[in-house]
Amino acid sequence: MFEKLIPYDASHIILAAYSSYYRRFKRVTRRARIRFEHRDWHGIQQDAVKRQLIYRDEVGNCKEELQAFLGDQAGDRDIWRDIKKIYFEEISNFNTRNIAETFYNSVFRHSNQNVSADSELMFVYSTGSYYYYKSRNPIYHTFDFTSSIAATLERILSLYPFDTYYEDLARDVERMAKVFSERMHQLNVDWRYLRLEVLKSVFFRNKGAYIVGRLYVHDSPIPFVIPLLNRAKGIFVDALLLDYKDVSSIFSYHRSYFLVDTDIVSEMVLFLQTILPTKNLGELYSSIGFEKHGKTVFYRDFLRHLIRSEDKFVVAPGIKGMVMSVFTLPSYNVVFKLIKDRFDPPKKVTEKQVKEKYELVSQHDRVGRMTDCHNFANLRFDKRRFHPDLLEELLKVAPSKVIINEAANEIEIKQLYVEKRMIPLNIYLETATEEECRHVINEYGNAIKELCAVNIFPGDLLLKNFGVTRLNRVVFYDYDEIGFLTDYNFRRLPDPRDDEDEFSSTPNFHVGENDIFPEEFLNFLIGDLKIRSIFTELHGDLFSPKFWRNTQKRLRKREIIDVYPYRTELRFEQRFDID
Repeated sequence: MFEKLIPYDASHIILAAYSSYYRRFKRVTRRARIRFEHRDWHGIQQDAVKRQLIYRDEVGNCKEELQAFLGDQAGDRDIWRDIKKIYFEEISNFNTRNIAETFYNSVFRHSNQNVSADSELMFVYSTGSYYYYKSRNPIYHTFDFTSSIAATLERILSLYPFDTYYEDLARDVERMAKVFSERMHQLNVDWRYLRLEVLKSVFFRNKGAYIVGRLYVHDSPIPFVIPLLNRAKGIFVDALLLDYKDVSSIFSYHRSYFLVDTDIVSEMVLFLQTILPTKNLGELYSSIGFEKHGKTVFYRDFLRHLIRSEDKFVVAPGIKGMVMSVFTLPSYNVVFKLIKDRFDPPKKVTEKQVKEKYELVSQHDRVGRMTDCHNFANLRFDKRRFHPDLLEELLKVAPSKVIINEAANEIEIKQLYVEKRMIPLNIYLETATEEECRHVINEYGNAIKELCAVNIFPGDLLLKNFGVTRLNRVVFYDYDEIGFLTDYNFRRLPDPRDDEDEFSSTPNFHVGENDIFPEEFLNFLIGDLKIRSIFTELHGDLFSPKFWRNTQKRLRKREIIDVYPYRTELRFEQRFDID
């Protein structure tokens, strides 16, 4: 009798699931403050992972409910066309309409397997500007420096109360004022004419809380970030960050997502973009936990770029991988990674294991040293945009994943990982100056150590598996051999018994599957003797089992090892005498 209401009821099944997701997302996010106050570091890390899984759970449950409700009509295009229309009418006044659209897309894709982006049945393109969604009250506090720098900074901290004491508020304000004054002197700015806007929401991640704002200097915004830490004696200000590079590193796509409570997500993202102008909106949505919408924003931007450009997709420069085939569009700053059908020896991993490794990275603390990526299924391209050499390569190494539709002149790839493009470390070193070489080699060692600090062993430590970012940070991006550091056995090489042992190409002792001999790193990681000498000077401890075993001991005691997302020389305890 009421069959005409089927699309309406179906759209409300999706709406109910979205509402449940958003409520659960906000609840996990809001308790980050409580965990910070109680120094519950394991809890805050667990919540960061749990929050990611909420989306998947709600989409999966919604799919099951929809299919049960729609029955034989679950694949009917006309039904889905009406569902989308009604759903849009229902969310048109939502202040999170953009997030709700992405949620609908996820439900549709999971309910209709093996389909590509369908603009008729999905929100492939945005339905309008989200810029006009504004809070009734500003999402930030506004400050003028009318009396003194110290008084203003003290007032800022007073607006962010916690259920625990500050360790030494007067000391922290004094330090902040000194750093602030020095920076304004560098910029040749009179602080009395400055205006400061600071977001009311606090950003939480791992052991840190961040007060984030923008300082208007000559009507141009620059970042203003106060990192807070909490130890036994209380909360304290760890630094004052007033430089784009330092703040950009905190919001890097190589890091885990922040837990930050916000009502109108697009409004906060637009605020962040004013102090991080080189980051695209997709990265910023992901940085505050809306990674699925970040993927949507990326895809929409990618489609716009394809329309505006004419260059062809080509094989990515660098040494070809044994597991992945990598290609890129020179005019667009990403790489596309496709799992090969067969892996080159000596690789022994399976395709299933490779996918599991990428899933592990997406949920693990990336500590600024592993790049984030988007996983796309059934992605279609204009065949004319593919260079013949690339097409030949893909059809050779992954024919089961590449479908060519000659009639439509299209190429469909069943699964792709998309990452920001970096310069492979081995290629960067070919033209690096001595100073640049020393910097990135130090970064390379730091990257290995910081990954170990979060219980990640990269497995394959070769230079080609690390990249140099725009800010000259070194990041790991080849995940097919990563594992948990605590699963490995770091051993010292036994002394040779005689000359035959010493010069033999095969070991004369038992080697287990997870046995690692750090002394061997010196021989195969870096061929260039000059570069090897720099690495040995800066990170020679990596060639001994002692470093690895000590880190394992700390991890097995469930210690969360401190890794700071900004330069250690900016920390107040480094810049000033320790009290």
